[in-house]
Amino acid sequence: MGDAKGFLKYPREDFHKQPAQERIKHWKEFYLEMPKEELQHQGARCMDCGVPFCQDGCPIGNIIPDWNDLVYRDQWKDAIERLHKTNNFPEFTGRVCPAPCENSCVLGINAPPVTIKNIEVSVVERAYKEGWIKPQPPKHRTGKKVAVVGSGPSGLACTDQLNKLGHTVTLYEKNEVLGGLLTLGIPDFKMEKWVVERRLKRMEQEGVKFKTGVHIGKDIATKKLVEEYDAVVLCGGAEQPRDLPVEGRELNGIHFAMDFLTQQNRVNLGQKLDPSKRISAQGKRVVVLGGGDTGSDCIGTSNRQGAVSVKNYELMARPPKTRAADNPWPNWALIERSSTSHEEGVERDYAILTKKFSGENGHVKKLHAVHLEFGPVDSKTGRRDMKEIPGSEFTIDVDLVLLAMGFLGPVKNGMIEELGVELDARGNVKTDANRMSSVQGVFAAGDMRRGQSLVVWAINEGRAAAEGVGRFLAAQT
Repeated sequence: MGDAKGFLKYPREDFHKQPAQERIKHWKEFYLEMPKEELQHQGARCMDCGVPFCQDGCPIGNIIPDWNDLVYRDQWKDAIERLHKTNNFPEFTGRVCPAPCENSCVLGINAPPVTIKNIEVSVVERAYKEGWIKPQPPKHRTGKKVAVVGSGPSGLACTDQLNKLGHTVTLYEKNEVLGGLLTLGIPDFKMEKWVVERRLKRMEQEGVKFKTGVHIGKDIATKKLVEEYDAVVLCGGAEQPRDLPVEGRELNGIHFAMDFLTQQNRVNLGQKLDPSKRISAQGKRVVVLGGGDTGSDCIGTSNRQGAVSVKNYELMARPPKTRAADNPWPNWALIERSSTSHEEGVERDYAILTKKFSGENGHVKKLHAVHLEFGPVDSKTGRRDMKEIPGSEFTIDVDLVLLAMGFLGPVKNGMIEELGVELDARGNVKTDANRMSSVQGVFAAGDMRRGQSLVVWAINEGRAAAEGVGRFLAAQT
């Protein structure tokens, strides 16, 4: 590395943010741009560590030390070229990835890790500003046609890679806009949608064909798609939400988190919704059930809509503040984390089990719950026994409940049932090492194959599926 003592000379410096009381008044991103010189200092903190564990921690194997060093040396154009070698969409991951690479940073053993994520997004944004990211259509076409179903990060990555190989790719999206949950799920304050549209425009200029508002298995028979194309890749995501089957679940005012989030994103896109079907937190006492990223997004959205109060309950026990003895570096740190949405106002609690809901005139008014205690981890199952604490029952007033408890895999009726692809034990599409399903020529990638996961894992899945399709088509030729 260029500055062998950089990690000793410069402290970690994160992007500055607008104060919480200011940013909840709008839906735009709120991180403030960092001066180039400061970013160079942050790049200089990347150590000459010998074994870059950050690359192992990154699902797509980003060559992180290289572009950290190139930023330090003020060689930004080389940095974006190195970044694009492994990552199709650094502008996405640089905004919404939880940065497992930073968890694996060698400097992070006993000091704040390198600001890898901030450097990544800074590199790609400067590259766009300087005009270095230009359409690069393939020089030759193979004559092979591939259909990709689903325009989320796995579908986009798969499409981008297949197009680079010279195949003619058509990407089908059932919604009215492209991007999957990048556009309709992730709130604007985490990633504004022009970021997605900018990349889609480049892909279109490179020859990708997009078709929106086409629901495969409904508008077009899946078998017809298989007959028309040389290969089909299923990238429909894990859209089956985990429900909460307790007394009172049928009351109005209890909604799945993704229904709530996609509505607001559509409003931000300028769409007009039926007021009678609008899910709004304005003037309401909100409870978000589930402590993951989706729950955090619901908190930030509720505060921006004008909620009176927001509470967040998590079923599992509160994680430790620092790594436990059985959770050593460089593994993902199982610690308590606070997002920017948590900073904006929320009351959080852990080890809470919702027992039932009650209401008036068909609308939810109260949530009834109990505190839990957890036993030691079972060495065989890796799980902890969960018991209700006697006398810890409590009831709170609530007007809106948002269920953000994860997803149970892809929706089965329609495309998957029609194709008859084999599923694994978790209900995801089962594939071989090339990402091909049990149906010849039909592949799967992303959450539909792997289960609910991160955007960066979806990109990895899409790239791997494109490789598998490439080998399959080459063998057919």
